[in-house]
Amino acid sequence: MKNSHFFAVDLGATSGRTIIGTLNNGSIALEELTRFNNNLIHATGHVYWDIFALYQEIIRGLKLANDRNIELSSIGIDTWGCDFVCVGKDGQLLRNPLAYRDPHTEHAMDHYFAESMPKQKVYDKTGIQFMNFNSLFQLDQMRRDGNVAFANADKILFMPDALSYMLTGKAICEYTVASTSQILNPATGDLDIELVESLGLKRDQFGQMTAPSTQIGTLREEVKQLTGLGDVPVIAVAGHDTASAVAAVPASDEKFAYLSSGTWSLMGIETKVAIINEKSYELNFTNEGGIEGTTRFLKNICGLWLYERCRQEWPETSEMSHTELQRSALDVESFRSIINPDDPAFANPKSMTEAIRQYCERTGQPVPQSHGEYLRCIFESLALRYRQIFTWLKEFASFDIKALHVIGGGSMNAMLNQFTANSCGVEVLAGPQEATAIGNVMLQAKAGGHVADVWDMRAIIADSVELRHFMPQDSAMWDAGYEKYCKVTAN
Repeated sequence: MKNSHFFAVDLGATSGRTIIGTLNNGSIALEELTRFNNNLIHATGHVYWDIFALYQEIIRGLKLANDRNIELSSIGIDTWGCDFVCVGKDGQLLRNPLAYRDPHTEHAMDHYFAESMPKQKVYDKTGIQFMNFNSLFQLDQMRRDGNVAFANADKILFMPDALSYMLTGKAICEYTVASTSQILNPATGDLDIELVESLGLKRDQFGQMTAPSTQIGTLREEVKQLTGLGDVPVIAVAGHDTASAVAAVPASDEKFAYLSSGTWSLMGIETKVAIINEKSYELNFTNEGGIEGTTRFLKNICGLWLYERCRQEWPETSEMSHTELQRSALDVESFRSIINPDDPAFANPKSMTEAIRQYCERTGQPVPQSHGEYLRCIFESLALRYRQIFTWLKEFASFDIKALHVIGGGSMNAMLNQFTANSCGVEVLAGPQEATAIGNVMLQAKAGGHVADVWDMRAIIADSVELRHFMPQDSAMWDAGYEKYCKVTAN
């Protein structure tokens, strides 16, 4: 069987990569082609993404693939959610897009709820958790600010769709990334007209709603000349990076939960319909679009951000491996100090260790003194927060959750994975680390007819990666730890 090569563009908020995914006799392999920074531009009081620099990096990767005589079956792009590009009537981009980190949306939600639509009605329509940088609030703030790009937009394209447009000239609205906007109504499977009109916009200013694994078009002439490639198809994969990652969960059936673990964590389940009720509203769960008509019902959690920020404050550990540093946490007392990882104090403090110290003092707990005590506090607290959310997921799910799949960079953290199994009382299967890129590639493969459906995809992934299994241990100790966590975090 001839190898099939797929070009995946995986863009995060700080860096991006182009990757060649090769499908050969039921096995998938990845090769990183290029890696580059995704730099924010701070100018004129705002924060922008440099979309033209990202486009140039995609062109560079495509040219390199051609120079190496790699015959590409297709191209797919995934990015973060919420952000978008305004396109004028002449087809040209109107300014670089504002970034979700831009401070202009600081009070945008309050203005929208007061002037346009009540908060609960927005949630009832969309099922999306409330964050001030959701597209709904970004667009409304641009409207109130008299933003010229917004006022002159013929089309509004979410980030992966905008880059695909630059490659093909075809404007679409991919379902999974559109779902992060808080404008999409999962009951209709399209943008909600009342929400669109509340922004002073019309539905036709957005592209046609497009499901993952759909061909958008082929490379436009300019791109072919720049890269030397021919009529390579560009595929709408799951444009939201988390959706592509969840597509790569190597599960054998639907009875699983997933934890996309990295700087931030996302824990959820796949459902056939959105879960929108009083409890999901109260707990601020979100319903984001998945593949093949599924919904990713999940909750965002602060993740390894806590660990990463502490390590930055410890220059003496710079030469230590993660494993070596984390080993120090095994030599200290269990559940000595516990924090709520999602407390606002840990969102972006000047000093993470100082924020943890103040939290412990405020809650009447011993303050960590050593690296090991800080790390034990962080990893146990994360695992206990996972248990809390896992408990809620079991209440929401219409099926028994038999396993927790940990994907992403955090799948390599053996200590946290074992703590998570202990805390949640469920088998943890860790891997793949490169879930987003694998999901991107496999959704291209599905579009090309190489795989039949998501379960075919997942079977190939399971055969292609090595999963690490973690079974629950020390249940009585972790039950006591969870009881302490609930008391501490109730304050």
